[in-house]
Amino acid sequence: MTVDFDKMGGLVPAIIQDAITAKVLMLGFMNEEALQKTRETGKVTFYSRTRQRLWTKGEESGNFLHVVSILNDCDNDTLLIKVHPAGPVCHTGADTCWGEKNEAGMAFLGYLQDFIDKRHAEMPEGSYTTSLFRKGVNRMAQKVGEEAVETVIEATNGTQDGFVYEASDLVYHLIVLLASKGLRLDDLGRELQKRHKP
Repeated sequence: MTVDFDKMGGLVPAIIQDAITAKVLMLGFMNEEALQKTRETGKVTFYSRTRQRLWTKGEESGNFLHVVSILNDCDNDTLLIKVHPAGPVCHTGADTCWGEKNEAGMAFLGYLQDFIDKRHAEMPEGSYTTSLFRKGVNRMAQKVGEEAVETVIEATNGTQDGFVYEASDLVYHLIVLLASKGLRLDDLGRELQKRHKP
């Protein structure tokens, strides 16, 4: 990765994004040394323009930003760093420097699907997801049916929490079935978009 540190006098902006929620958490600046330390430690380190020194986010609070990936933009002068935050990111105690909540919600489904796809590719021993793939499409489809029935029962005769629990099982097993067929939730989204009449 070639980063153009000369364009802004030795610094580049580093946009910090939650790897699961895709929420932008903060913006900082890095020089070459900060980027190198970030790569070496796996924790985001910035160059503080006010303190005129390197500082690792979380060095005082313990709320480190654990690096998942580092991407360079098309002009090689801005970094996008995807992280797993160890707590609130802003010095005010807020989740983000813009005061937004950093909650997974729907964004977690994409992360979960990537995780399930990885399980499908690697098939690690001892994984429930691996066991489903090994049992084949008929068993996976059967599990979707079972979870659908349990979801209906909770919706009609159960509790709100029970309904959410069973519906979550249904979605998980549906994603596994989709992965077995080489499909993703995006395929369902495209189909639903075609049907949508605003």
